[in-house]
Amino acid sequence: MGGPRILFAIAVAAFAAGGALAQTNGSRTGVPARDEPRVETVARGLVHPWSLAFLPDGRMLVTERPGRLRIVDRDGRLSAPLAGVPAVHTGGQAGLFDVVLDPNFASDRTLYLSYMEPRRGGSGVAVARAVLRQDDRGLDDVRVIFRAEPTVRGDANLGSRLAFGRDGMLFVTVGDRFTYRDQAQNLANDLGKIIRIAPDGSVPRDNPFVGRAGARPEIWDYGHRNPEAAAIDPASGVLWTVEHGPRGGDEVNIERPSRNYGWPVITYGIDYNGEKIGIGTHKAGMEQPIHYWDPSIAPSGMAFYTGSLFPAWRGSLFVGALKAEMLVRLTLAGDRVTGEEHLLRRSVGQRIRDVRQGPDSALYLLTDEAAGRVLKLVPAR
Repeated sequence: MGGPRILFAIAVAAFAAGGALAQTNGSRTGVPARDEPRVETVARGLVHPWSLAFLPDGRMLVTERPGRLRIVDRDGRLSAPLAGVPAVHTGGQAGLFDVVLDPNFASDRTLYLSYMEPRRGGSGVAVARAVLRQDDRGLDDVRVIFRAEPTVRGDANLGSRLAFGRDGMLFVTVGDRFTYRDQAQNLANDLGKIIRIAPDGSVPRDNPFVGRAGARPEIWDYGHRNPEAAAIDPASGVLWTVEHGPRGGDEVNIERPSRNYGWPVITYGIDYNGEKIGIGTHKAGMEQPIHYWDPSIAPSGMAFYTGSLFPAWRGSLFVGALKAEMLVRLTLAGDRVTGEEHLLRRSVGQRIRDVRQGPDSALYLLTDEAAGRVLKLVPAR
């Protein structure tokens, strides 16, 4: 066990160290934004907030990694932690993660949470479905609808983003759990996979591996390291993800059914000890990212911008960066990334965990800090 522990320590040190940022995907180079938006603090006092979701009345549900779910009023006031949140395994990167509303939330008040579930012999990514009480003080009818298998030990590379497709099916990202990276190529488990389930947890009949011997039917595609961002492209309706590479090789991917995205056979990164991973960057039958970063920016949280508050940004993809402490704007032409712009490195200078477009067309961010904040981006005066 000494080897994995040493490698994990090296990984943590490399992740914390930061370093110069360079973008080497083709000829594009990330550049600072010329006209920075104005940053407003909406709420303070959150402990490592991980995800936010807008309620129909404009308030926000916000998860905190230690295991709390709160409501943030429009004036920034934090509610007490809501009752009924499932028990979570914490430590390292583990805790309470994503929150998304059911497409019919306005009528049924149903929501979904992803989290690390404590289990005998370790832990695993789980998704719970629940109903927000009418008094907004807690959750009722909490039921686990998905448990990633197998149960293992380790608190890194957990994935855990949620996204509803246009057809009402729920996507769940699951990381490789760091020391189990080879399992990302094994269809007999959920590690390093994109999962697709119905809102009740059942497996859709049109999933690509349904009926295939030796493959778990909930798998949509595979070969991922640590996808911590997921969003549906409003133009195509297809799922996009962003995932952490090791030392370098963070990726933007378009998720197609049954495809193999290569990890750890191919990657644009290297191991934390400086050694090569896999066979290189390409292999027949394995997908290429549409964009990557080297060195790593440690991406987490993403949103396609469709609003009217920033007309020049319409159609862009925004990605939060943890290690690089900035917001990245990617310009798109269909399925291609055509440019990259770096925002907020000086004005915020904190780890950006989540990115969401609000009902007012502003961009909202979460800072992954012990004294975390909800930030709002509006046009400069």
